[in-house]
Amino acid sequence: MKNFISYSTEHRTPAELITRSRDFYEFMNARRTLRDFSDQPVPREVIENVILTAASAPSGAHKQPWHFCVVTDAAVKKAIREAAEAEEYQNYHGRMTQEWLDDLQAFGTDWHKPFLETAPYLIVVFKRLHDVIGTEKRKNYYVPESVGIACGFLLAAIHQAGLVALTHTPSPMNFLQKILNRPDEERPFLLIPVGYPAEDATVPDLQRKGKEAVMTFY
Repeated sequence: MKNFISYSTEHRTPAELITRSRDFYEFMNARRTLRDFSDQPVPREVIENVILTAASAPSGAHKQPWHFCVVTDAAVKKAIREAAEAEEYQNYHGRMTQEWLDDLQAFGTDWHKPFLETAPYLIVVFKRLHDVIGTEKRKNYYVPESVGIACGFLLAAIHQAGLVALTHTPSPMNFLQKILNRPDEERPFLLIPVGYPAEDATVPDLQRKGKEAVMTFY
């Protein structure tokens, strides 16, 4: 037997919809990926709230196949940085194609990742391939899609709170599972430093694609 509860939301006029959608677009369009972090402390409750927002995302069969590990311990952050830089060094010195390296030049990045120790929080997002109930494995569905949507919610919540973030994907990321001692049913998905921007923070002068390039109406 299905369990349903009533749902309703405030009905808004077309003009209100346009205004609210435009305002949110302009707010989110100001979000930038940052690599220059301040070490200024951030209240733990803020991080809890943004993760709860991420965990409100839709998921396949409502399996919620994610887990968010929050790292503040200096020794653990140092271990993560060292392992990430070891992988990134290999990436920048042989794993990446020249085309990839050329595309990265606009961002001024290299294998050094000091932000992994500077940012007050590292949120490591894990995808759960299945759940374990006692000794029984329970399948999760559309895991990458579900976790990707949750990460989108998370980035929006971080921006709304007034903080900045970086979606870091050192590849391979298996070291995160080992350092954080996560179970076999989890795999690292994203490593996200979170905090305030440094006073001298800069970002590349980039332009996003216009609507003609990103949408088609039928």
